[in-house]
Amino acid sequence: MSAAEVVRADTAPEPEDPPAAPARREPRLRWGLAVAALLLGSFVLRAWGAKHGLPYAYNADENAHFVPKAIGLFGHGWNPHYFVNPPAYTYVLHVVFAVWFGGREGVSEAYATNPTEVFLVARITAAVLGTLAVWLLYVAGTRFFADRRIGLLAAGLLGVAFLPVFYSHLALNDVPMLAPICLALIGIAGILRHGRARDYALAGVGLGLACAAKYTAGIVLLPLLTAALVSPQGWRGALKLLPLAGLAALAAFLVANPYALLDFDAFTADLDHQTSTADDALGKLGLTEENGVLYYLWTLGWGLGWVPAIAAAVGIVVLAREDLRRTAVLVPAPVLFLLFMGSQERFFGRWLLPIFPLVCLMAAYAGIRAADAVGRRAPALRPTVVALAVVALCAQGVVYSLHIGQVLSRDDTRNMARAWFVEHVPPKTKVVVEPVVPDGWAQDIGDPSPLTENGNRWVKFPTSRSNIANDGSEIPGPGRIVNIEDYERTLYPGLVDTYVEQGYCWVVVGSTQRGRAEVEPEAVPRALEYYRELERRSDTVYVASPYREGADPVDFNFDWSFDFYPLAYHRPGPTMWIYRLHGGGCGPAS
Repeated sequence: MSAAEVVRADTAPEPEDPPAAPARREPRLRWGLAVAALLLGSFVLRAWGAKHGLPYAYNADENAHFVPKAIGLFGHGWNPHYFVNPPAYTYVLHVVFAVWFGGREGVSEAYATNPTEVFLVARITAAVLGTLAVWLLYVAGTRFFADRRIGLLAAGLLGVAFLPVFYSHLALNDVPMLAPICLALIGIAGILRHGRARDYALAGVGLGLACAAKYTAGIVLLPLLTAALVSPQGWRGALKLLPLAGLAALAAFLVANPYALLDFDAFTADLDHQTSTADDALGKLGLTEENGVLYYLWTLGWGLGWVPAIAAAVGIVVLAREDLRRTAVLVPAPVLFLLFMGSQERFFGRWLLPIFPLVCLMAAYAGIRAADAVGRRAPALRPTVVALAVVALCAQGVVYSLHIGQVLSRDDTRNMARAWFVEHVPPKTKVVVEPVVPDGWAQDIGDPSPLTENGNRWVKFPTSRSNIANDGSEIPGPGRIVNIEDYERTLYPGLVDTYVEQGYCWVVVGSTQRGRAEVEPEAVPRALEYYRELERRSDTVYVASPYREGADPVDFNFDWSFDFYPLAYHRPGPTMWIYRLHGGGCGPAS
């Protein structure tokens, strides 16, 4: 074959479909029912346990960002005055709240007296958008490969994979951004196959909305550019139509984030802050993993599944041998994204979600191609092999997504500890509470106490301020504000004396703080000494464990300690200890 013939083969508009009966010949009703069943199951997995932890939002980002800021828009207009996270999901919640609660007064009253309803509405909104992403990926996969089976299997993987299922239970932007990413992939598949103007426009709209939901979703720009270059019109056609995609992306981005332009200085300042966040290791005590690439590969193993992760790698090899055009579009983006994010100083599993749709496509392609290979040799076994491929690829996700639904539907250990505290510790008592709960945990929702200045039920020790720097040196004067990531660095045995002298006789400890010191003892030796001194001079009066009976505790990890993936978990939350100090004003030991 000549070089020209090779080029023509690689740039042909449509590769020959596999010998298997094309999915498009299947009755539409059957496929429609299959997709409907998948979407229903995906939504149930995402909505089951959505009330976990409420009325308190224990995820720090959920508690601080999108829900409060969506409510704030009712008071100060559409400018969020905050661009560290782009505001598209905030705007969606604002509109949903306006419809559900009837506007500013209704949502403000609910947020003050019944935050459970507010956060539940926000979480269900995220679950709906996550389910929408599943359907859009089905369409994208079908268009990319002209095979409904690949589209359905890829969508099924996204529907049951643990990481997107878990984060659909939180009012965060990680799952909502998947919907516009998959929308962009539909347009990109159209560019690859047809190169029409409407495909460029659709891909651009998806790209713009995705970036307005989460900045790292911009990785979908790479497959868009590649698809344009290898489209049937070639690079000349790309030069004509790429500006259309760019204009569509810009327009969609500004519709969903208008103050990126109208408040440009604030936007660029917050964007600079955000771009430095992933590369800032300061304060992340407990992040013991040193190689981000290996960490993210490990994350694929549990967040998506080991079989689909391996299948995706196999799919890359198979696709590269069969279709260089599709390979060029689908493969570079997830590889480069993984390498870039893995090169940062901080890494968390959910930061990998932007490439999950692409990885699901490759895994599904490998599974269906393997089934077709067997089917050509033994046609009677084809349905059985396809079923086995589906089970192999989806089983891990199904098991762990069902597990997390059960876990999240049970009482949170932090709520259990608070209930015990309400029953046994009188109002206005001085207490020490580690920053494993939000500030509102100390207050009776909708019924602030008249006994304290801030309405809290108890008087809390100021754990958010310290005279100890991160390096252990002392700071004169009033001290500094302490982030929750740095709390363990402020601990030392002498604090117990301070508690007793000032009458703070009750101490609440959580493993999502203590565990950071336990996995990096050499970094904060005085923190471990503090816990030993605390236990020596107190009685342990209550323990709430998240683990099933007989299970070993899970070592602290910035993913598993917060998403409860291991089967050892029986309920959400950290291990909570309540101590009663003795000696001095705290009285004798019991």
